[in-house]
Amino acid sequence: MRRFKNILLLYECDRATLDRAAILAKENRARLTVVQVVRTPPDTWDNVDIGGKAIDLRTLVINELETSLEQFVAPAKQEGSRITTPILVGVPSMEIIRDVIANNRDLLIMTAEGQDGLKERLFGSTSRHLLRQCPCPVWIMKPTRRKRFLRIMAAVDPDPENKARDSLNATILQLASSLAATDNSELHVVHAWTLFGEHLMRRPGVGMAESEIRRYARLEAEKRRRALEALLAKLIGGTAEVHLIKGNAGSVIPQMATIKKVDLLVMGTVGRTGIPGFFIGNTAETILDQVDCSILTVKPEGFHSAVGLT
Repeated sequence: MRRFKNILLLYECDRATLDRAAILAKENRARLTVVQVVRTPPDTWDNVDIGGKAIDLRTLVINELETSLEQFVAPAKQEGSRITTPILVGVPSMEIIRDVIANNRDLLIMTAEGQDGLKERLFGSTSRHLLRQCPCPVWIMKPTRRKRFLRIMAAVDPDPENKARDSLNATILQLASSLAATDNSELHVVHAWTLFGEHLMRRPGVGMAESEIRRYARLEAEKRRRALEALLAKLIGGTAEVHLIKGNAGSVIPQMATIKKVDLLVMGTVGRTGIPGFFIGNTAETILDQVDCSILTVKPEGFHSAVGLT
């Protein structure tokens, strides 16, 4: 079972997200830090003349934020959670990533915003940068009254000849199965595949019969099925409902998430190139822009953020 030891929760978030983070920290005996980031105030705030009296407005603002954050986490603390509440100053995405790197955080949790599900939050400047460059898993929670997930789906892309990709698949499955066991959720695993060059095979003049194209497709489907079964047998056994679907991943994965009423989608955010530090792949970005559920995103082993500590 995958264990988290050092969880970072980004405030502002809703109470349900705080409760889930606190429960996860307790179950894993992990550290929980709830952090708020304030953009760097103007230098003039250090010494503001109000009625002939010099006021350090910067310190007053930070003190107010500290008080507000402590009030927010107080109910979780009363239930036994040990929580620290630092205030960071700077560009939000940069300061969060620096904190993750400096303190070896192994999970970042944040709440999605807006009435349109995740879309506003996912593609706001802060969350977009975190999805691209935060080295630890990023969990974006859709506000909900449910205390547990009913259905969790893991999106994988097995390739026994690509160790980096298979390592990412393993992380995705371990996280999804661990969370499903904790919440007693249905676990679904989806793999979308396409037949390479199929559109070229159908071009006039190529001369491939439809029966031959279908034969190639059956062979590819069988190859994908064996690879997926081997991956699942090695990592989670027969505990999941498996969906092997022919079609573009950017379309069929959101469709399957909707059909199965998935509450949480666990997936990788780096494209098929597998280049460490590479921006979100087109497929992953397309999926993120369409689903309306909580999302837990992970990056491949060896990923290095372009954000430095200084």
